[in-house]
Amino acid sequence: MIIKKAVIPAAGYGTRFLPVTKGVPKEMLPVFDKPALQLIAEDAAAAGVEEIIFVIGKNKEGVRRYFCKDEIYDGMTDRSRLKSIDELRERVKFTFVTQETMRGNGDAVLSAKDAVGDEPFLTLFGDDVIYNERKSSAAQLAEAFYKKQKTIIGVQECDENVASSCGCILPGKREGRIVEAFDIIEKPPIDKLPSCFASMGRFVLTPDIFDALNAAPLFKGELYLTIAIAELLRTKGGYAYEFEGIRYDIGNKLGFLKANVEFALRNETYGAAVREYLKNLTETL
Repeated sequence: MIIKKAVIPAAGYGTRFLPVTKGVPKEMLPVFDKPALQLIAEDAAAAGVEEIIFVIGKNKEGVRRYFCKDEIYDGMTDRSRLKSIDELRERVKFTFVTQETMRGNGDAVLSAKDAVGDEPFLTLFGDDVIYNERKSSAAQLAEAFYKKQKTIIGVQECDENVASSCGCILPGKREGRIVEAFDIIEKPPIDKLPSCFASMGRFVLTPDIFDALNAAPLFKGELYLTIAIAELLRTKGGYAYEFEGIRYDIGNKLGFLKANVEFALRNETYGAAVREYLKNLTETL
């Protein structure tokens, strides 16, 4: 089975970034010089997918406008500043699905069922930007899937405080970076952590996930993707993959700030100037 599609849930209200998210989708806030959502879409495209399915809310038309062609800019003769989004549009097709009611990330994935069809697909959460020097996180997970042909959860080994705020796997046998996963527990207390392998918002899911989501109970009024994945791990088996890369949780303000600073420092044009500015700033404040 070949992975041809990726689903990116981006329908949330972004309440932690109010008031700016009242008018601008949180996922469209820039990480240095690109919207966060473009970085995540580029991550997916690097895995060779042909179609990216954005699950958006009724207030997220700005996402659709950004990724679709715009007549205002189509006539520009100098498109150098639009090069990255032009190249992305040439590589993948964009599809948009509206999540009618905000009922959690599991409901967002379920909303994409008709667009996905009966095939495996990548899922990348809109709060997780991952920087890689060599191979994208999505490409790493896809390679693991081609070896195992089962559910793959992208994980990294974290300290206990970070792990307890994520979904953590109950691990089994390890083969290199591939770890057998018997269960995934959402935000376990530190004294009950099954491991410090924490889910980092990257998955390869099989079509079985849709039946599991339909059967999953609501938790605090929301449909959690991890509850459905846990059921598949117990009944059909699955794996975690400890991917390489630096993960930024841009769903919180400190993580968003760190991403902006570090992406700016890596920039060929501005990196040296930003580094000098930060050095002078820390000496004077």
